[in-house]
Amino acid sequence: MGNILSILVDILSEPAILVGIIALVGLVVQKKPSSEVTKGTTKTILGFVVLSAGAGVVSGSLEPFGNMFQEAFGVQGVVPNNEAIISIALEEYGSTAALIMIFGMIVNILISRFTNLKYIFLTGHHTFYMAAFLAIILTVGNWSGGSLIIVGSIALGIIMAIFPALAQPTMKKITGNNQVSLGHFGTVSYVAASAVGSLFKGKSKSTEEINFPKGISFLRDSSVSISLTMVVIYMIAALFAGQSFVEAELSDGTNYLVFSLIQGVTFSAGVFIILSGVRLILAEIVPAFKGISEKLVPNSKPALDCPIVFPYAPNAVLIGFFVSFVSGVIGMFILFLGGGVVILPGVVPHFFLGATSGVFGNATGGMKGAVVGSALNGLIITFLPLLFLPYLGDLGAASTTFSDTDFLLVGIVLGNIAKYLGEIGVVVTIIAVLIGSILLQKKFGNRGVENENS
Repeated sequence: MGNILSILVDILSEPAILVGIIALVGLVVQKKPSSEVTKGTTKTILGFVVLSAGAGVVSGSLEPFGNMFQEAFGVQGVVPNNEAIISIALEEYGSTAALIMIFGMIVNILISRFTNLKYIFLTGHHTFYMAAFLAIILTVGNWSGGSLIIVGSIALGIIMAIFPALAQPTMKKITGNNQVSLGHFGTVSYVAASAVGSLFKGKSKSTEEINFPKGISFLRDSSVSISLTMVVIYMIAALFAGQSFVEAELSDGTNYLVFSLIQGVTFSAGVFIILSGVRLILAEIVPAFKGISEKLVPNSKPALDCPIVFPYAPNAVLIGFFVSFVSGVIGMFILFLGGGVVILPGVVPHFFLGATSGVFGNATGGMKGAVVGSALNGLIITFLPLLFLPYLGDLGAASTTFSDTDFLLVGIVLGNIAKYLGEIGVVVTIIAVLIGSILLQKKFGNRGVENENS
């Protein structure tokens, strides 16, 4: 039983395999020829492997930058990072998280089938992170055994349906259609960015319409502009950290400026790989998903990882990351002066959440919306973890925590309810949130969710 559970978790938490299975089922349901089934399934898996490889390249190039930053400014504190906190938590909560994940995905499909929340969450690793997260929060709230699995699974299924629905109105503006939704647990930041961005509606050009002088027109190429910008950022960090530290601790003796140059360009290469993977995925998963939508779960949308929006506004991606990180640094120094726990700017969450917030802010408010929206994200992921740390139990003493806003918000809400209202309060809240979301979607939701061709 343990081996079967482990295999299931490995399959379901691996986005490439999970979405490949979805594409396979969708194409088979549509009775496509075996050649098209093979091609569509393979390209979908390939697209996610390419996307994951690009994300790995980006994350790998950001790690030395984070080390240089900490050395340069001599700060120590809590570093928000999903992977780090999950790796610590799995020793105690692994099997519980696995069961919550499997049954939570079933609940998500049932909600999509029988309600107007037509979103199937396909970002497997984030599903697993949220399952582990719920296992932690509910255990700290004194849940255990079968009731923990049941409540955690229902909560997970609801969360996987609600957050894509919140992002969908802006996703339609970004993509220009209603065929795909966002499945990434930074939705609070993205919705906030689009909301503040809307304050600048009609007052600012899109980030993609930036007029470069002829002499620097090469900056219109996003790969070039990202490379040059990141090289400058890396070199500044290296200069502050010092040649001896970089060459002794990070570059294996390579000259620190040469190392910074390569890391900056490597970052851009990672973004380029991500964009290539996204294009592959969109070309295959949307047509394949129609088979699922038409036959099994009518009008449903695939909710995919946040880089799915990057090709629509590459300039906003760079602006969003840079502004979010600067905002996080400002927030860090405010916390440092306050003398309490210091949340360090985790470079990876500032890139993925900041970049996506930039795209969302740009969709509603152009350049100004991208800047203000990503700045807001930087502050949110700096200060919100402070409110969340008490609900992590013994893990709250670790030097890391969850980085993405949906984890933090859900943790604070469920943690407070479990603390003050007990088990009944948690159950009532979960049911009330589902009913309320269905009613709100019916009244205020974009009508296109009900109509594939809108």
